[in-house]
Amino acid sequence: MKRVLVSGGAGYIGSVLVRLLLNEGYYVRVIDNLNFGGESIIELMNLKNFEFQKGDIRKEKDLELALEGMDIAVHLAGIVGDPACAKDSDLAESTNYEGSILFYRLANQMGIERFVFASTCSNYGKMDHAHTYVAENSRLAPVSLYAQTKVATELYLLGQPVNNVCKPSILRFSTVYGLSPRPRFDLTVNEFTKELAMGRELVVFGEQFWRPYCHVVDLSRAVLLAIESPIEKVAFEVFNVGDTHENYQKKTIVKEILKIIPNGNVRYVKKNEDPRDYRVSFEKIKEKLGFKISMKLPDGINQLNHVLSKGFFRNPDDMRYRNV
Repeated sequence: MKRVLVSGGAGYIGSVLVRLLLNEGYYVRVIDNLNFGGESIIELMNLKNFEFQKGDIRKEKDLELALEGMDIAVHLAGIVGDPACAKDSDLAESTNYEGSILFYRLANQMGIERFVFASTCSNYGKMDHAHTYVAENSRLAPVSLYAQTKVATELYLLGQPVNNVCKPSILRFSTVYGLSPRPRFDLTVNEFTKELAMGRELVVFGEQFWRPYCHVVDLSRAVLLAIESPIEKVAFEVFNVGDTHENYQKKTIVKEILKIIPNGNVRYVKKNEDPRDYRVSFEKIKEKLGFKISMKLPDGINQLNHVLSKGFFRNPDDMRYRNV
């Protein structure tokens, strides 16, 4: 039984990934500071192959304790998203960059085989040419502190000696959406669906700008794939995670939601400039690792509308469903 350490395992993506790993027969240890609580993983404490450690990835002793006896490290923990990073830039830098460097350094010293780092397609910033798709070898142009910390960490990992014991792999995630044990309604697809499902006017800024989107389950499946692929295919490699057909403009997302909630009220506010505007190619992960998504945008919208309309959430506007 391989033993996997997941940082940020109580989070939006982490709580989905942890269950996937457990279902596949892995022993899983989570390190998380529980900044958003631990309800998302509380019932997992009943399982013999699950272990939790409360800790801070910026603290060497916490990481050493968490890494002890592990085979693989998956690094999801961080201050996630532009608003959260802007709120406390010092915390964002010390967590997202310095904490990540410390995490890898200790993982290598302690003989961890693989280090899977969750990065972001936000690293691409704004496309040089409006009708092209960016790929893993495209120019990076981070425009937010969040993306800047991710790019800096990527450069550090890719600059490590190839003979290091711990082999890093980098996954640049699409913009995530969908249901998770740690729900979030401050993500574009989730928020748009929530507003219209609750019968409110949805105000959309910059409807023409592009992003790639991917369901939280499929991002988690990509992490599992990176863990299980032959090491020579993933070591020191960067993979965009998503599907090339799942690049959407905001106005197209709204159209998909209105197919399911036809009476939704939408108002568009013109915005001529957005520093983040990019369409991404996902051919590398498809061709090299055989990755295919299991859910498309309409599937996720249907799920979200179902749980919102059936009253699964007493107050979807509660601040605990947001990162800021």
